[in-house]
Order: sequence, then structure tokens, then C-alpha cells
Amino acid sequence: MRLFLSLAALGLSLTPFALSPADAAQARAKVDWTTHITQTPAGAYVIGNPNAPVKLVEYVSYTCPHCAAFVAAATPVLKGRFVRSGSTSVEIRHYLLNRIDLAAALVARCGGAGKFVGLTETLFAQQKNWSQRAFDFEQANGQRIGMYPQAAQMRAIADGAGLTAIGKGAGLSDAQIAACLSDRAATDRIVAMTSSAPESFEGTPGFFINGKQALGVFGWDRLLPLLRAAGSR
Repeated sequence: MRLFLSLAALGLSLTPFALSPADAAQARAKVDWTTHITQTPAGAYVIGNPNAPVKLVEYVSYTCPHCAAFVAAATPVLKGRFVRSGSTSVEIRHYLLNRIDLAAALVARCGGAGKFVGLTETLFAQQKNWSQRAFDFEQANGQRIGMYPQAAQMRAIADGAGLTAIGKGAGLSDAQIAACLSDRAATDRIVAMTSSAPESFEGTPGFFINGKQALGVFGWDRLLPLLRAAGSR
């Protein structure tokens, strides 16, 4: 004969176990928020804790040397500490300076949230090489390319600049890249991000902290104290 005993008879209950505030804080600290990527309704990618008390918006152009310098200087602390801890999130919005920027943005976004951050970091790390190729290619072929349909223009620039090769190096197939470069909806979203920048926008990289524009700030050395003052840890 089997004997069944109730939890009550054993002096047990199903009351949920509650972590102490210290234990809860320690559990949160173990979360690596740099791997948490979401997308806004407008199509921008947000890296980090959606509920971070410090929300940084960064407007970037892939052909902007100042943007590449910012990423190189900021990443160890901004991503490695502030985002990782959950205290800060970073929303990346595209700002187009030319059609090379558009081709680069389409490639960066081609793998979705899973590849966006890695491709963006690679594009900035290798910017000097591919952007010079792109501008040389444009100078030699710009008039002819301008007669192509939009999708063909983007493919020609991506191939000529080496952006296609960078995308393939990140694991994208040729078919994926071709589809992304011809995606009109994606193009419209990127163009809309540029158009929606406020009139006070000063150039790339441009920053907003918790909705307030960081005027006159283009480098990590000036942004860092503002983030710390806002609560980035």
C-alpha cells in the first residue's frame, strides 16, 4: 500500500522563496546585458538593459572618422562596464552622410539583432580600409552607378568597398546580403532615422542622455563624465 502525505502534514508549503535584497542585486550583477539586443519601433537597435536608468542614444555614420574614434575609445568602459552592469543602455540610430553610409548600414543590419553589434564594431574597426576603397570606387564609377536602380547601386557600392566581404566574414550568405541591399523597407527606415534627427543636431557622433541632447559633445572624454553624473556605473 502506498502512503501519500500532504505538504501540510509534513510541515511544508509552496511559498515562493524570496531573495534578500543583497542576493537579488548579486543575481542582477551576473547578467551580461551586452548580449541583450532589442529593436525600437523605428528600427533602431538598443544594446543593454531595457530598464536601465541611463539611456544613451547615439547617432552614428559609418563613414564618420570621429564615430570610429569614439567606438575605439568608449567600448571598453561603455560596453564593457556600463552596459554590462545593466546601468546603461545604448540605442544606435543611423545618420546618413552619403550613399556609402546607407550601403554600410544595410549590411550592418542584415543579420538582425544577433549580428548587428559585431558587424557595427567591425565596420568601425576596419573603417579606414573599406571607406577609402568606397570613396575611390565612387569617384571612379559614381556617374555610371547613379544610373542604376537603387538596389543595384547599393550592391555595386557594397562590392566595390569591400562591405560584401565584411558581411560574408560575419557569416552572411551572398543571397542574404543581396536581399538586404535591395530591401526598400529597411532603406526607408534608415533614411527616416536621419530625417527624424532634431534641428539642434550638430553632427556625428551625436548623443542624447535620457532624452537630453549632449551639446558640443563628440568624443568619449567629454561624454564619460556626463554618463557618470547621470548614474552609469
